[in-house]
Amino acid sequence: MKLISKTFLRLYIKYNMSEKQKTLAKEFSIKGVGLHTGRSVSVVFKPAPVNYGIKFKRMDLDGCPVIEADAFLVNDTSRGTSICKDDISIHTIEHAMSSVVGMDLDNVLIEVNGDEMPILDGSARIYVENIEKSGIVEQDAEREYFVVRKKISYCDPKTGSSIVVLPDDQYAINVQISFKSSLLGNQYAFLENLNKYRKEISCARTFVFLSEVEILFKNNLIKGGDLNNAIILVDHKVSQEELDRLAKLFHHDKVEVRPDQKILSNLDLQFDNECARHKLLDIVGDVGLAGIRIKGRIIATKPGHFVNTEFAKLLKKEIHKERNESPVYDVNSKPVMDINEVRRLLPHRFPFLLVDKVIDITPDYVVGIKNVTVNEPYFQGHFPDNPVMPGVLIIESMAQCGGLFVLHNYKKHYMTYLIKVDNVKFRRFVQPGDTMVLKVSLLTEVRRGIARLKGLCFVGDKLCAEGEFMAQMILKKE
Repeated sequence: MKLISKTFLRLYIKYNMSEKQKTLAKEFSIKGVGLHTGRSVSVVFKPAPVNYGIKFKRMDLDGCPVIEADAFLVNDTSRGTSICKDDISIHTIEHAMSSVVGMDLDNVLIEVNGDEMPILDGSARIYVENIEKSGIVEQDAEREYFVVRKKISYCDPKTGSSIVVLPDDQYAINVQISFKSSLLGNQYAFLENLNKYRKEISCARTFVFLSEVEILFKNNLIKGGDLNNAIILVDHKVSQEELDRLAKLFHHDKVEVRPDQKILSNLDLQFDNECARHKLLDIVGDVGLAGIRIKGRIIATKPGHFVNTEFAKLLKKEIHKERNESPVYDVNSKPVMDINEVRRLLPHRFPFLLVDKVIDITPDYVVGIKNVTVNEPYFQGHFPDNPVMPGVLIIESMAQCGGLFVLHNYKKHYMTYLIKVDNVKFRRFVQPGDTMVLKVSLLTEVRRGIARLKGLCFVGDKLCAEGEFMAQMILKKE
């Protein structure tokens, strides 16, 4: 490959041409109570269009405001993950998020008539079962991936909790939990791919130490808590008087300690490492707030909602940086297409041929070069005393680069015509002496002769302009 690309030295964003985005085949409804509020709540999961992502809609408020599942909207992680937008919040979203991501869905609208998602059985199992019954359908758009090419890590120095992601050919997670308790100590859980999420992770229930329960009640929390939706680990000797008090708190006739497992009665552990599996379940949901599929292996030590969501924010920053990072231009490398090949594919000629060569081309993107000199004819009239390349010609340069991409990868005997331009932004001037590096990426698969592209124009490492283009391919007239 002729381009020494930062994207391959570090990480990169790509569209997987063989994988489509997915949504629900039909909507479904669930009713339950909020873990902390104890209030009854109804939730409806609905199919959503391509590139919609995961969003929550507060049906109980005027205007039914929508809150995106976005790590930068997280406002509380003390006893679950909460997101907030314009002072409107939705709490305890991690299990719902985990079910959607774990079941390989990209686009879902979740309507809820309260400010907290239901706790259900303390896991993602009921969500997952309903997703299965609803069915999953592929959509007419490629799935975008964040492919990890270097170690990315986050560590909370206060707790020692850390998350690292390393290169891998799929999404995998390793979890270690560690508590200063002989009852739990160290536990490990693994997820080698999402195909195993439903059976091995989704049913793992949340857990809490008995010593924390009454404190949570006194702080007006876990009003919806029950012996059937949480594993309560008995971490101290319990008198009958305390058991009677706990029975009253949980509205049971009586509760007992299971001596074999040292948990309160009414449920059995499904796995010896169910607590670690539940922490992994939470990671799937919390890291899903990064908003993009990941190809990499996450290694988490003592994870929690705070470190999970901070890591998701870090990933979002890396994604944004990558999307707006200039490819490295090695002037000594032989081009993939020289000017003669460019002229063979494009019909443009002087003074309107605005791509000098192509230095990289893949099924996902193309990188072209335009050298700007003061001899260009438009500088005679476009701010002649302070020559600036016209913005429309920067757009045209990116569009021509996109044309080269489409014609090279699809239809060499066709011509491309620009039919739509969207979301154009100019960030700095392009002047004589500048070398424009033009990166144009495919947004969706070419269908019926229509290509949707995203263009970025750099000078050095500075982003000068960006925009989205739609082009139509038409057969050349002989």
